[in-house]
Amino acid sequence: MRRRTLLTGIAGGLTAVGVTPAPALAAPRRRRVLHVRPGGRGDHTTVQAAVDAAEGPGWTVVVHPGTYREVVTVPADRPGLTLRGATGDPRDVVIVYDNANGTPKPDGSGTYGTAGSATFTSAAPGLTVRDLTLANDWLRADHPEITGTQAVAAYLTGDRTHFDNVWLLAHQDTLFVDTTALDVFDRQYFHRCHIEGDVDFVFGRATAVFEHCRFHTVRRDVDFTPKGMVFAPSTARANPHGILAVHCRVTSAAEDGAYKLARPWVPSYETTAWPSLVVRDTRIGPGIDAEAPYTNMREAYPWQTMRFAEYRNTGPGAAVTVPENRPQLTRAEARSHTRETYLGDWRPYAYA
Repeated sequence: MRRRTLLTGIAGGLTAVGVTPAPALAAPRRRRVLHVRPGGRGDHTTVQAAVDAAEGPGWTVVVHPGTYREVVTVPADRPGLTLRGATGDPRDVVIVYDNANGTPKPDGSGTYGTAGSATFTSAAPGLTVRDLTLANDWLRADHPEITGTQAVAAYLTGDRTHFDNVWLLAHQDTLFVDTTALDVFDRQYFHRCHIEGDVDFVFGRATAVFEHCRFHTVRRDVDFTPKGMVFAPSTARANPHGILAVHCRVTSAAEDGAYKLARPWVPSYETTAWPSLVVRDTRIGPGIDAEAPYTNMREAYPWQTMRFAEYRNTGPGAAVTVPENRPQLTRAEARSHTRETYLGDWRPYAYA
């Protein structure tokens, strides 16, 4: 797979927009909407410049069609920011870069690391991102000298992060759902998103709810199995809620049974983690190994000791052929694993 393959079907372009003038004699108002256009006819030509110019809560950055090859960082002092594609079609607006964990930094200070490899990083509470694509098109085949092959499309911390109709494309570690601190349980909500990759491509310790999303395992030309895993949660032991996927789809471009649904991640810097994953009311395609859908990342932390469970899943990849390999929630237990219980007093789905 090459960059053109990873971004297949995602086309750029430009459309014109008008700016409504302020009414005559009206008192001057500070603008709260900024437009990004690659051709120079907007307020900014790069997404990062517009994020930097957004001065406080409630600002919106509208990104017009095109491919923006840049790294974007939303700092914690930009709460309540909205970043959205102008057309409503995520294929029209692509923010992409190609750093990996092992990519050397230009200043010679080492490599980027996993989180540092992200094309898009946000620490801002109350962030909304919608109708665009975030991608990392770094490829292992192009860099055989690099062993740190994690290449993140989006690294997210901050409470009340909301993604709607966003495509997230990469290979290893596509989406890093994290928290601002080990003892903080930041909440993130993903609705109608398309997320694809191969190894651990949805991972982290946030309370993260995925609703009506598609998880897609890419084709991988290697001679071993499993070829990857969809989820790798690293939930803090004190957090009752980890990753929840509800009313989603798991599809694959690989051969049947080539992928695992999940494995637990217990980081070396947080060995008390107790990974939590619930997949419910979801159609799981044949790309997932139905007989043994879970595996270990490290033998010291077997998946059977983690908080992994399923409920009312369908499809060939959800078949319960070996019951002990697929823990199932009871109806009573399932009531504790809903978007409402995970997100508490935050209700982003009310406006979806």
